Amino acid sequence: MTVTNTQMRSQIFCIFVFFLVSSCCAFSPYAKPAPFSRISQDAKRSRLILKMGMDMVTYLRTEWISASLCTNQTPRDAEVCLQLGTEDGRAVTFIPRSVKTLLTSSADKDGKISVSARRQLKQNEENRKAAQVKIIDQYADELAEVEDETVDVVISLQCAQRLLENGRSWKKSVQEAARVLKPGGRFLWVEQTELDGESYLSYIENLCVQRMPSTENPEPADASASENEKEDDESLDTYPIFNDIGWDDVNLILVPHIAGLAVKAIDPTQLAQAAEREEQNRMADLSMAAFERGLKKRKKRRKKKKSAEGEGGDN
Repeated sequence: MTVTNTQMRSQIFCIFVFFLVSSCCAFSPYAKPAPFSRISQDAKRSRLILKMGMDMVTYLRTEWISASLCTNQTPRDAEVCLQLGTEDGRAVTFIPRSVKTLLTSSADKDGKISVSARRQLKQNEENRKAAQVKIIDQYADELAEVEDETVDVVISLQCAQRLLENGRSWKKSVQEAARVLKPGGRFLWVEQTELDGESYLSYIENLCVQRMPSTENPEPADASASENEKEDDESLDTYPIFNDIGWDDVNLILVPHIAGLAVKAIDPTQLAQAAEREEQNRMADLSMAAFERGLKKRKKRRKKKKSAEGEGGDN
């Protein structure tokens, strides 16, 4: 009896699913029954239900994508990074060593960083010896302890769904991220594709701010012109907060997720400074590449010299 490739794949998939479900049940907490109470069979079975935020396949895949996104898309000159909804210490190892400060926020109901998250953050900070972690008890959708335009990078890793489950606003967390980001700063996210039937990406793309009117030649206020002022306010221009947005769907998972990058728009008055900063980053990259090439050449010369001295000694 021959077994086709399709049958073999289906058998392997069934075995994998059985192993995954049986192993996941081991993570479920077992609650002790109350004294002097009778527990039905349904109640006993309910304690075996998996108590996790997402399935194991989605968790592992999004974890890998999150690490890759934070490592590769954080600018070299970024010094301050803020995480929305800090629940563990993984962000310390995800961000590059060039980042000097990592700020925290919470997606929990009380707005506080849990004890286990504090311990993991401190342990990873001591082990990596790179970014300084500033643990701040604040809501992810209400960054009261962070001033406007003081952060270079904001990361949101599966934070929106937790905010939604705890009765908070994931939309406001995106608005707060835009507020604290510097012009040209980056917003990195790995989130569910849709939340309550609304697209996470569409909300970021349609997030706009009202353009302030020019105040170079202000005119005196006139009571008779109040209606005209209202019409002018209604016709004020708006422009998107994020001008450059890149994204991609996270594949090979059970729950649809999306990973993306958004760059905060730069005010026209700051274009010259942004261009100068970009040129400095470009020169820094060129000098680093030249140093690495020179280092490789010096290693080759030393290796050839040693080999030549060894041959001369043998003769």
